[in-house]
Amino acid sequence: MSGTPDAPLRVLFCIGVNQNFFDLPTGQHKTVWDGTVTMLEQLHALPGVEVLGTMDDDQHMVGPSDSWPWTCYVLADVVDQRTVADACNLFRAVQVGEYGLWRYMKIEARIGRPLPDVTR
Repeated sequence: MSGTPDAPLRVLFCIGVNQNFFDLPTGQHKTVWDGTVTMLEQLHALPGVEVLGTMDDDQHMVGPSDSWPWTCYVLADVVDQRTVADACNLFRAVQVGEYGLWRYMKIEARIGRPLPDVTR
């Protein structure tokens, strides 16, 4: 089953916290959190992105996440692959001190389409 040509892409942004975050001295982690909030605000404001939901599992997962299971997820409808790349690029663009957010976190995007709505 294929989507309509103008249907948005369903994207799961998978976000992992890496070892550099955990290597920060006590008290400096808030700057990364502030950068994460900035990234999420810019993601929500990115033209062609409709955030459908988020999930953060930092209470049950402690330590770096280099792959599944990820630390947090953002599910969104995105207009095209260029915009998916722009969303991922926010990890390069958002600054945390003298570094980009990517120094402390990584992102991968899984692109697909919605399943049929069987609740109707």
